Amino acid sequence: MQKYIKLNLSYLGNSKKHHIFRAKRWDKNLEAIFHKPVYTEKYEEIGYIKEIFGPTNLPFISINILPNKEFNPNDTIYAKLH
Repeated sequence: MQKYIKLNLSYLGNSKKHHIFRAKRWDKNLEAIFHKPVYTEKYEEIGYIKEIFGPTNLPFISINILPNKEFNPNDTIYAKLH
């Protein structure tokens, strides 16, 4: 069974290869999203979670967007757990 989790993130900006977000809410169980694909509200894959770093209570999350994918940082993003 596949499970999608809505990520509660705030967009901070981008680096050379990644888009950086800050978690607005965080639960230690969410560490399972590390290296998982991310999707739009229409469940179209746009990339994957590259890194989770920083403070353990509200970490930063780096998302690598796939080439030729449209990305709006203000859209709701979902992660897929297997």
